Amino acid sequence: MREIPSTRLYAGGSAFFFPPPFTGEVSAQRTEGAAARDDAEKGPLRRLRRHLPRYCGGGKALLTRLLAVSVLALASCTDKEPETLSGYVEADTLYIASEEPGRLIELMAREGDRVEKGAPLFRIDPARLSYSLESSEASAVAAARRVADKGALDQAVAEAEAERERAKLALDRSVSLKRDGYVAQARVDNDRAAFEAAEARVARARAERDAAVADVEAMTAQAGLARQRLSDLQTLAPASGSVERIYRRPGEVVAAGDPVLSLLPPGSMKLRFFAPAGLLSSLSVGGTIYYSCDGCGAEKPAAISYIAAEPQFTPPVIYSIKEREKLVFLVEARPEDPDGLRPGLPVDVRAK
Repeated sequence: MREIPSTRLYAGGSAFFFPPPFTGEVSAQRTEGAAARDDAEKGPLRRLRRHLPRYCGGGKALLTRLLAVSVLALASCTDKEPETLSGYVEADTLYIASEEPGRLIELMAREGDRVEKGAPLFRIDPARLSYSLESSEASAVAAARRVADKGALDQAVAEAEAERERAKLALDRSVSLKRDGYVAQARVDNDRAAFEAAEARVARARAERDAAVADVEAMTAQAGLARQRLSDLQTLAPASGSVERIYRRPGEVVAAGDPVLSLLPPGSMKLRFFAPAGLLSSLSVGGTIYYSCDGCGAEKPAAISYIAAEPQFTPPVIYSIKEREKLVFLVEARPEDPDGLRPGLPVDVRAK
């Protein structure tokens, strides 16, 4: 006598277990090894068909019902959830630098401080540029005096014009006397040469005066530039945000354009993730995605701001082998509510 093996049917993640009925002696025409091989070849469904009639009337009807339940369960398994992608937070950090080289003498913010737009951040030593400003202003004042009314250049022009009038009278007198035969032609030629020389001196004096006026304008502009450079030694915050990092300390000499600190405006946060080619058709610039992260609470929306035109095979941050094996496109999105986000924070992105 041998036991009929129990039968277990798997459908839709559920296991249906049928215990073997006691049937007394079983025909020994088939050995236990042959029955086991037959079970292995035909599978659980064929075993269910073989054993059901032995202990349950209407086994075919029951089998039909079980198959229907299995089909429904398998169909429900095919409904996939929206694909979740791994990404991270990045920020467009502002690197604040001085426009002028010099020694840093005052730092007005610390790391982590929140500053408003226009707030002073740091200041460069103004001593050298102060001397330059004083020199430029003195030169502008001196040049302005030269071109002022009744100044030196105006007097030079007046003298040249008077000399020209005298030369004109002498020429006219020589021409009249020559006509009456009292003087030779040589006298007329000399007076004409003197008159032409006087006209040339008038033109030169006027040109010098005009050039001096232009010099005044240039020196005034140079003094204004020196004044602006002196004002720029105190750097103001270009936007509201938090001070992320300080790179230079008071007493250090900084070069023009060398960052002194970095500023993180709240609106500079963005999400970066890599979408597979199959998902790209459902994404578009201006569209909405949803993200979540540790400590962020419920899912939040973000607007897609950029989709790469060219694919890449490996994202710069590898989160899993599955991600690495895909052909992906870089996508960036701007969160509507960036509170709680920090650069480098991993996020889960889902497109609805």
